[in-house]
Amino acid sequence: MGADTAAAGGGVTARTGTATMAATATATATATAASPGAGIPVGAADSPAAPTPHDPRAHGFLPERPPVRSMIGTWTRLDAMARAAAIAPDREAAIALVERAHRADELSALRQRVSRLSTRNAEAAAMRIAVIAVSCGWCGLDPQAPAARQVADEAFLELWAAIAHRIDHDQFVALPTLALHNWAPERKPRRHIPIDQLARTEQLVPIVRWAPEGQPLSRLDRLMLAATRLEAHGIWLFRLAETLAGRSPDDSSTPTALRRLVRVQHALRAQLHAEAAELAAAPATPQQRAVLGALAEQGALEPPVLQAADAVLGIGGRRPGEGRRQLVRRHLPAQQRAWLSAMDRHCAPVRTLAHRGGPDAAVYREAQESLIALRRTYTALVQTAARPTTTPLPAAA
Repeated sequence: MGADTAAAGGGVTARTGTATMAATATATATATAASPGAGIPVGAADSPAAPTPHDPRAHGFLPERPPVRSMIGTWTRLDAMARAAAIAPDREAAIALVERAHRADELSALRQRVSRLSTRNAEAAAMRIAVIAVSCGWCGLDPQAPAARQVADEAFLELWAAIAHRIDHDQFVALPTLALHNWAPERKPRRHIPIDQLARTEQLVPIVRWAPEGQPLSRLDRLMLAATRLEAHGIWLFRLAETLAGRSPDDSSTPTALRRLVRVQHALRAQLHAEAAELAAAPATPQQRAVLGALAEQGALEPPVLQAADAVLGIGGRRPGEGRRQLVRRHLPAQQRAWLSAMDRHCAPVRTLAHRGGPDAAVYREAQESLIALRRTYTALVQTAARPTTTPLPAAA
C-alpha cells in the first residue's frame, strides 16, 4: 500500500522523520529512565499478582499487542456485521443490518457471551462495535441513557453497554478505538518486535476496511492508518514527556528536552505530509465523510499523541471552551486519562517558562509553536479525508 510505503521509509520526507526520531530515542533513553516525575508508577510490576500499569514509555497509547485480526465462534457474526456496515452506502443501510441481526437474535446471543471475552478480544469487539455505531450515526449516544433507545436499536445498545462495561471504558467510540485497534501488519513479522516498531516499520492494512475488498483503500482507511503510524512514531514524544515531568524550568536538562521535543514534532509533521498526497488521491464516499463529520462533532478525532504533547506544553488551556481537554480525553481508557492528568500536574513547572524571558523561554515557545503547526497539519489531513479539496497542506518546516 502506497501510504504505508512512505511510513516504512519509502518517502524521503518520511525517512528523514524516522531517522530524527530514532536519534531522539537514543538521546533520551537515559534521561527518561531517570525521570523523577513519572506520571504513572511502574513499580506495581514488582508484585506478580498485580496488573502492570500502562507505561506510555514502552509503546505510547498503542495496544500492548497487535490487535485481534480474526474473531472466532459466535463473534464472527459481529465481525461480518462491522465489515458490512463500514461499506454500507448510507446510514439507513447500516441500520438495516443491525435490525436484521436483532430479529435473528444474533445481538442477544453476543450479549450473553461478553463476560467470557478476554481483555484483548473485548477490545477487538469494541472496535467492531465502534465501526457499526459510527456507520449508523450513533457515535454520540450514551448506550445506557433511556433517550438512546428512542434513536438506536435496543439490542445493539445493550451489547454496546456490555462491551463498555467489560473494558471499563464508556466513551470508546472514537478515533483511538477505530484506528489503534483496527490495523495489522500485511505480512507476519519474522520475529517478535515491540508494538511501536512493528507499526512503524511494517506495511499496515486495516482489519475492517471502509472500502470493499478488491478496491483501493478509501481516504478514511488511510486516515486511520496514518493516525496509527503517527502514534507509533510519536513514542519518543511520550518518553520526552516523562523526562520533563517534575523538572524545574531552571534545570539544565529542560531546554535540551524541549529542543528534542521540537525535533520530534517537526518529524511527525513531515510524516503527515508524506501521507497527504496519496490520501487525497484515494476514493471517498458521502457516507465516509458523514462518519468523519460525526466523530469531529464529538471531539473524537484528535490522536492521543497530540494530547500527550498538549499535556506537556499546555496549548489546550489557551483555546476557548471550558473543559476542552476533558472532552477530548474522555475517549481514552482510564489509565491513559490518568497518565495525561499526571503530566498536566508534573509538567506545570516547565510551563512557567511561558511567562519568562530568555533563551530557555524561547525554546519553550518554539515547542508550543511546533505543536500548533503539527495540529494544523493533522487538521488539514482530516479535512482532506472529509471532502475533495485542492488546498495544499501547510508547508512542512
